Amino acid sequence: MSDAVPQQITAGMRLRVTHSTCFHYEGEVLESHNEARLHPVSDPLQRCVEFALKVVPEVPVVTRVDFHQNQVAYFDVMSAHRRLEVASDAVVETRVDERGEAPSGLTLDALEGPEMDFTVFDFQNSSPLIAVTADAADEARAVIGPRVTDLWRDSVALARHVHETFQYVPGLTDSRTTVAEALKSRCGVCQDFANVTIALCRSRGIPARYVSGYFFNGKTEPSEVEASHAWMEVFLPGFGWKGWDPTHDRAADPRYIKLAVGRDYADVRPVSGRFLGKGSGSQTMTVEVRVRELKEPAAEEARQA
Repeated sequence: MSDAVPQQITAGMRLRVTHSTCFHYEGEVLESHNEARLHPVSDPLQRCVEFALKVVPEVPVVTRVDFHQNQVAYFDVMSAHRRLEVASDAVVETRVDERGEAPSGLTLDALEGPEMDFTVFDFQNSSPLIAVTADAADEARAVIGPRVTDLWRDSVALARHVHETFQYVPGLTDSRTTVAEALKSRCGVCQDFANVTIALCRSRGIPARYVSGYFFNGKTEPSEVEASHAWMEVFLPGFGWKGWDPTHDRAADPRYIKLAVGRDYADVRPVSGRFLGKGSGSQTMTVEVRVRELKEPAAEEARQA
């Protein structure tokens, strides 16, 4: 992914994102049970001002909040079908982080305070796709030394290590690729860059979580196909969670739209589910994502009306 907007973002943005996922089944599906994490987060750094979800075939949708406080849409298709489409349309206002620079000098001792509860502990340990192994610990130790001396600075050093020593190569990995496999191949996409960085952080005791979302690159042509994006966040006591993008080697800023957070990709899949049907059970999936800036909200809303 490349940049077309300035490296320093000094103002918030109003972004519109459309995300369509279409499943085509080889045989007739008798029923499918699905969930979608496509509703952008509303927090101090962004606000979802519009959201619509369309499911074809049309069925009732129930929305709940999961363990990590992500909004999840649940829906069941109980009639025969060969195709399932899940499409979202959202408008998000992003903001500059007014907390200022990340605090310096925080060590692992700072993680002993009252802010450390079970919701943070989850992000210090192994998870389904991110195993905290001896290999990860050895690699992290080689980058930042034997001790964590600054939570944020050391996390960024580990992320930059991944950025510099991994190749961005689409098509060689998928959503099931583990950290161990990525460490061996030294290549992958944003998901792998985030997973490996998180593993290195956790191996040194630094709480780190996976973020699913989108990135506005500012120059996509109408014919280009965009994609969802992934980065990571580190917990800093007294400050909160702060994001860093190992793929682009920079802090998350108003170009980023956060959809969901979790231990790894398994917790934040945009669309997932299971189905019962005839035939081989094989399927093909196509995904289309578009992110654009709405510079004049009133004019844009009138045009869309």
